[in-house]
Amino acid sequence: MRGDGRATGGRALWDSSVGKKTVMAVSGLIMLLYLVVHMIGNLKIFFGPGEFNHYAHWLRVVGEPFMHKEWTLWLVRIVLLAAVVAHATSAYQLSRRDIAARPDKYVHKKARAGYATRTMRWGGIILGLFLVWHLLDLTTGTAHPGGFQPGHPYQNVVDTFSTWYGNAVYIVAMLALGLHVRHGFWSAAQTLGVGSRTRDRLLKTTANVLALVLTVGFVSVPVAVMTEVVS
Repeated sequence: MRGDGRATGGRALWDSSVGKKTVMAVSGLIMLLYLVVHMIGNLKIFFGPGEFNHYAHWLRVVGEPFMHKEWTLWLVRIVLLAAVVAHATSAYQLSRRDIAARPDKYVHKKARAGYATRTMRWGGIILGLFLVWHLLDLTTGTAHPGGFQPGHPYQNVVDTFSTWYGNAVYIVAMLALGLHVRHGFWSAAQTLGVGSRTRDRLLKTTANVLALVLTVGFVSVPVAVMTEVVS
């Protein structure tokens, strides 16, 4: 803190819009990496209960004997929680800052920018609510339909997607995720200075491919249960 009361160093960076956008970009990329890995793990359900349950067990013992049971899993959870909190906090503060900077009345509305902002904002809210439901459903079992079976993730997943509301909630959330990733990846690249006139097409294509692959990959699981490809 300077003598005139102004923040310096890391605090000054966080207080700036550039700093908050950087935090959003980095935390978003951490979550994106997790989503790719998580999707690949989810697809193991197509290889049957033995393969899927073994994968779920492996997540709890990965790193042994150097790491105690579930330590690696909890380390990943802590990093993800920090990323989610940082992402949500910076997004909220930037949104409030943007609203405060607007004049009371507009002569002309900026529809294009407004659409992207609203999509990201509401998409983030939908995903936040979905995350709570998803954890209560398949991690703690609190909101799980029927009898939650610890140690039997395959059957728990099938139970969830055997209900209409489980499918509806999950598919809507994954569509929101696709839109969020598509715009968020592009925004993160610009914030981190990766974008340029020569790279813009590649970055846009990568954003579109990532969004499509994640959406299709995640949605394929409830669709497979609904169609009894997985049962």
